[in-house]
Amino acid sequence: MAITRRSFVCSLAACIPGALELLAVERKRSSTPNDDDLLIEVERRACRFFFEQTDPETGQVKDRARHSERDSHTISSIAATGFGLSAMCIAHQNRFLNPGEVRIRVERTLEFIAQRMPNEHGFFYHFIDMHTAARAFSSEVSSIDTAILLLGILHCRTYFEGDAKIAQLANDIYTRVDWKWMLNGGDTLDHGWKPEGGFLRYRWDSYSELTGMYLLAIGSPTHAIPASSWEAWSRPIFQYGDLRYISAPAPLFIHQSAHAWVDFRNQRDAHADYFQNSTIATIAHKRFCLGLHDRYPWFSNELWGITASDSEHGYVVWGGPPAMGPIDGTVVPCAAGGSLVFTPEDCRLVLKTIFDRYPRAWTRYGFVDAFNPKTGWYDSEVLGIDLGITLLMTENLRNRGVWKSFMRNREITRAMKAVGFRREKP
Repeated sequence: MAITRRSFVCSLAACIPGALELLAVERKRSSTPNDDDLLIEVERRACRFFFEQTDPETGQVKDRARHSERDSHTISSIAATGFGLSAMCIAHQNRFLNPGEVRIRVERTLEFIAQRMPNEHGFFYHFIDMHTAARAFSSEVSSIDTAILLLGILHCRTYFEGDAKIAQLANDIYTRVDWKWMLNGGDTLDHGWKPEGGFLRYRWDSYSELTGMYLLAIGSPTHAIPASSWEAWSRPIFQYGDLRYISAPAPLFIHQSAHAWVDFRNQRDAHADYFQNSTIATIAHKRFCLGLHDRYPWFSNELWGITASDSEHGYVVWGGPPAMGPIDGTVVPCAAGGSLVFTPEDCRLVLKTIFDRYPRAWTRYGFVDAFNPKTGWYDSEVLGIDLGITLLMTENLRNRGVWKSFMRNREITRAMKAVGFRREKP
């Protein structure tokens, strides 16, 4: 029998002082995946969430769920369902789940959305009952959350290319969305609408996670808004030390969301290379976190990241720069997970550090939504949108999987051309 380092240590354990301790180290090493294996397992577990925590008949994904015990939540977020549809493409591609079951799940989800889910001019309520699609929390008909749902739907259309049923359902859902209505008489899209009071007071008129939504609206084959709307939202310049980039006082996720589907690499419009812009924003965020080291010593080159997430005291919109929210040393794994494509080595190191040093942060569905090393608090739940951004960015880092499929949507590439994107040399 071949002798390995592990078996050699085992054979000496009974007669050499300290050998048992060495064996314990070996066991830990053997159970700790390398970086690539960890990323694959992050994807596998996230796909498990999107399959298990979903109504199998409606396909609507829970907004949040407990990771360590039976979950009783019944509220779905349409954004989580958008990520969930892309998760099914990833699970099918990587054989994380049974391919036949995945295809059935996608078809049922699209069928429910197209034929049974309440909508207003094609837009959907932000939160709904996962079983009935009844409006929940008196939520708004949301433009941005409908857009995230559509991004997942169009991903399915191109990934399952050749499936006539999926293509037809996806087309029916997308072409029904009346983007002109959501302009509400202006040049920029409204945040949403409520039956009790009509359109909301706020507009998508400044840089944020809006880029994917505007491309969907401008590229629509039925209810397109003018390409000039791309120029109607502002792009504030933020300076952080020697870093200068387009940003807003908002969490890091605004620099991540659209990039999960739209491949902005090596191209720019008249204003910016948005991929490079998000890369700079990620670097700035890491520096911001390192600047908190005196108060929270665990923030370091190996461990950083704060974006909108759960906290010990409920959901919080926090982050920086500039500092926002009641920052208390909580670490949010999807901050690094959602920026994997921008600063790969830095972000991979963070995920590896969490896996190695904070075992309670690793669950059936991947990393907890947030945890606080000082207080020992670990979130008992995971959030669909936070698992989703980590999943899609991990897949893009590993093999550009989402980008390669999604960018075959002609409406998106046509919209990018219409608003002036041009290729640059890598």
